[in-house]
This record gives sequence, C-alpha cells and structure tokens, in this order.
Amino acid sequence: MGKWTNLLVGTLAGGVARYVLAGAVYRVLGTNFPYGTLVVNLSGCLAIGILDALAEDKFLLGPEARVLLMVGFCGAFTTFSTLILETDHLLRDGEWARAVINAGGSLILGLLLFRLGLMAARAL
Repeated sequence: MGKWTNLLVGTLAGGVARYVLAGAVYRVLGTNFPYGTLVVNLSGCLAIGILDALAEDKFLLGPEARVLLMVGFCGAFTTFSTLILETDHLLRDGEWARAVINAGGSLILGLLLFRLGLMAARAL
C-alpha cells in the first residue's frame, strides 16, 4: 500500500476502534465520568509507546508502517497519545521546559480556546 492508503486505512481503523472501545467502556461503567475517553487515551498511550519502541529501538517498523499505525491509527484513535509521545521525545532530548510548555500549554490553552469557541458560537 502507498503512504496515503496507509494513512486512510489507519485513520479509518483508529476512528472505529475509538468509537467501539469508548462505547463498550461507557456501557459497562456508565457515563457519570468520561471513562471511555480515559480508557481510549491511556490505551492509545500504551500503543504508541510500544510502536515507538518498535520503530526507534528495534527498527521493526518502517516509514509505511509508521504512517499506518502511528499517524493513522493512533492519530485517529486519540491525539492525546501523540501529545504524550512528542512530550516524551522532548524530555528524552533534555528539553524539559519545552516539554512542560507542550503538555501544559496543550491542556490550559486547549481549555481556554474551547471556552472561547463556546462563547463565540453562543453569541451567534
């Protein structure tokens, strides 16, 4: 498969997997807490950690497999896993301040921009 086909297939599979897993978790644990999202985000972090080690340390994943599994599947399954991967790479490279800015900025600015979006849409 080509790069774009890998991306499309991985994205489709990741989106479906997210929907199925989160739905199953909510059916079992209920909806009074975002358990489904938590399970998806944490399992995505586990998956992208395994894939990163297979790619970077073991050299078992080539560029095509990375696009399929890491960019496509994990990216559609949860972008949180990519945030964690990139923050960990900053930490690994000794870029502690950038890691904190990346993680903290994503959370804090994300919440602020979400609220801004709500206010803007409600003002229409």
